[in-house]
Amino acid sequence: MLRFAGFELDLPRAELRGADGTPIKLRPKTFEMLRLFATSGGRVLSKQELMEAVWPNVHVGEDSLFQCIRELRAALGDERRQLIKLASGGGYLLATEVEAAPESDPAQAEAARPDPPGEVAPLPPDEVAAAPVRPRRAWFGLSRQATVAAVAGLCVIVMGLAVAAPVLKPDLLFRRTPPRLAVMPIADDRNDPRGAAMAAEVTARLTDGFAKIQNISVVAPRLAANGGDSSAASAASSDYELRGELERSDKSWTLRARIIKAATGEVQSVVAASVTADEADAQLAQSRLVAGVGHGLARRLNEVLESRAPRPQAAGASAGGDKVAVEQALASINQTTRERFGAAQAMLQKALSDDPDNLDIAVALASLQLRGIQMVWFSPEEAVAVEARANATLEQALRSKPNSIPVLEATCRFLSATNHFVESLVTCAKALSFDQWNGSALYLIGLGQIYLGRFDDALATFQQADRYDTPPASRWTWLLGAGMTYALMGRYEEALPWLQRSIAITPGTGRSHFLLAAAYQRTGRLEEARATMQEGLRLRPGTTKLNVSPPMKNASPVCVAAWDRVVQAEVDAGLPEQ
Repeated sequence: MLRFAGFELDLPRAELRGADGTPIKLRPKTFEMLRLFATSGGRVLSKQELMEAVWPNVHVGEDSLFQCIRELRAALGDERRQLIKLASGGGYLLATEVEAAPESDPAQAEAARPDPPGEVAPLPPDEVAAAPVRPRRAWFGLSRQATVAAVAGLCVIVMGLAVAAPVLKPDLLFRRTPPRLAVMPIADDRNDPRGAAMAAEVTARLTDGFAKIQNISVVAPRLAANGGDSSAASAASSDYELRGELERSDKSWTLRARIIKAATGEVQSVVAASVTADEADAQLAQSRLVAGVGHGLARRLNEVLESRAPRPQAAGASAGGDKVAVEQALASINQTTRERFGAAQAMLQKALSDDPDNLDIAVALASLQLRGIQMVWFSPEEAVAVEARANATLEQALRSKPNSIPVLEATCRFLSATNHFVESLVTCAKALSFDQWNGSALYLIGLGQIYLGRFDDALATFQQADRYDTPPASRWTWLLGAGMTYALMGRYEEALPWLQRSIAITPGTGRSHFLLAAAYQRTGRLEEARATMQEGLRLRPGTTKLNVSPPMKNASPVCVAAWDRVVQAEVDAGLPEQ
């Protein structure tokens, strides 16, 4: 048992407990990293050392390390980074004293344990012969007759369960084992060392990514040392297989991957992703290849695992029409303008009126309308009604599909739009536990971190989303988020390229223009600041100093003060006072 900063680390039980003794849930990899810190004697552990110890014989990128660090800081309440510190020159350390809690001696503990009711302490050896023989307790202090009765009763219960088993759901009697996914080695279409190395890296990253999904277990088959095909062994030991091929042309790498149902060979999903072959950052290329296919495959796998029995089709509802409506709405949620928002809302409302019991359409509509609240496209009265409907829809959806990625995303967006930032972080983290490459969830996490005043964490989150770059339709959001964070930190020069890239993708929101105008103003580019502010006012007429800021309810004082500085820069660039 180790103790530090009010926490207890129970190594034999692999458990972290708070000051009140309540267990704090950690993923196994995160717990292992905490164990390393606690047993290092205050030594700085390099990133490479941590990765090799926590992920032995598996190549992972630094993003996996950073995720564990973030989870540890969240579990320890270390928002100010006073416990898990980044050391100069790289590496991390646990910056607090760790004590080994004394374990009581087993013999002393046994001697100190009070006698069970009705029994006396053992006699000294010289008195044993003279002591009267007492009847022995048969089982947990019960008499022999009571023990026989208890065993007989247990047999009756077991026989009753056996009889009832055919009519009871298996889940009520036994815990289901999670489906098993075999991540097969990615095939390389060329026999050159560079392609083989890239295929091996991609395989390792896919294996690590899918191993983080909560409701599946991952099988990573290995070829025998003397060669041979591992597919037969994989089919026998898995429910699904992930297979793929890596192709290289003069200009790009292309990864095509699919998930197959092992028993039937039925293809569940096929996804492809490409990156330029001359990418200077090999780690970035690998990250984007893996995220490009991993994101789509993880969502499809989640859809398969969360599927229910088909619902009766409503009269007038076209087959597949709800899926088309939802997919088009998702595109509008992620890459929206006011006009696209209105068209998508009308489309979903029509689809829902044709099929009023369709929970998927209702969730998509709620998520779209919550984007409208975030963009201040509803009047205050409309926003209240939209929030109430969305809340009711999402409560029903969470009861029906608690592990559904779209439901968790929509709930996360709801909590963010209504300024419940801590709850939003928890819900978004759960969404990431089913798809770690989910850029939309990462954006909402970063947004919550901004409002909580954790600017460094927010910036790292947006930059991680940019490394994954999935889904592409959401790209403008995390670019805007990074630019916003740099502006709030007063680092306006660094904010410029992020905001410019965001506007180049989605130029019609207006809010991005206000932030860009502030950045131009504070970097001395006054003419560009004025022109950009005028464009923002054209897109969002009626915007003034009084309504340009997002709602600040539940925001930290650090965030409020930073926004006040940005708004003043916008006023200096030409934003009307009122």
